[in-house]
Amino acid sequence: MPAHVPIILASASPRRQKLLRSAGVEFEVCAADIPEVPHPGELPLEFAERMAREKAHAIQRSFPDRVILAADTVVAVGSEILGKPTDAEDASHMLHLLSGRSHQVTTGVCVLGNDFEDVRSETTRVEFSAISENAISEYVETREPMDKAGAYAIQGGAGKWVKRIEGDYNNVVGLPLDVVLRMLREHDAF
Repeated sequence: MPAHVPIILASASPRRQKLLRSAGVEFEVCAADIPEVPHPGELPLEFAERMAREKAHAIQRSFPDRVILAADTVVAVGSEILGKPTDAEDASHMLHLLSGRSHQVTTGVCVLGNDFEDVRSETTRVEFSAISENAISEYVETREPMDKAGAYAIQGGAGKWVKRIEGDYNNVVGLPLDVVLRMLREHDAF
């Protein structure tokens, strides 16, 4: 695949798009409308990788001759997957779960071409300090957590609660850029 042909990026958040642009990756965005529901007993890493793979395959049907990049980020406390909150109460519940403890942020990445499928993941451990009830309420009122896995954005208002991070910061933002660039280079797509 010639590097000048933009990849197709499956349903990417503005954060993912910004990270890719900053690295000089050319892309076009296409929505991948698939249900994001974990299978019973599915581990966070398995779920993130499966979602990335399913998004890529859904997009490939429309762009069979292009390289597809899809990713899915999952926040988990132990084996409990915290998706995007359904409402303010759900967001508040998730933030209470994260308060004063460690959690994992895993992003599954799939790079798919007509003759290859490459699926990898990156996991980062994040530890939050204790968060007061008032701070949680104020943060939820901003609506920032409503479209974020685990109900927070590390680069936003929740960044002040991060006590420690072990691993790739960009992964927590939404895309493990180092892994993605390596994958794209290995498949001559960047």
